[in-house]
Amino acid sequence: MNGRQYASLGCIFAGIAVALGAFAAHALKAQLPAYELSIIEKGVQYQFWHALALIALGLWNHIQPQRMLSLACGFIAIGMLCFSGSLYGLALTDWRWLWPVTPLGGTSFLVGWLLAAVTLWRKA
Repeated sequence: MNGRQYASLGCIFAGIAVALGAFAAHALKAQLPAYELSIIEKGVQYQFWHALALIALGLWNHIQPQRMLSLACGFIAIGMLCFSGSLYGLALTDWRWLWPVTPLGGTSFLVGWLLAAVTLWRKA
């Protein structure tokens, strides 16, 4: 994917985070226990912040295309799917097999941030 596509994907992820946050706050509030709601809220928070990061990194990569930035964007996108997606699944279903996916998503976030930092460091 190119930088523009990653930025667009970040916009989509941000919109989904807003929709899921509203859905959890209004439709699911009476349906789920507080603990499950807090899990969804945590997933929404991480998804939203990383969607903003994906937009910024994608635009940066559009202006100055770099392989490390593309990799950073990819890892952050995968992190959102794995981390936030597994939290949503854990809160809404009985799929306990998703627990190991959550730290994989967190690790993917960390790798993405590290790649972005290395790219920025090398440009300084």
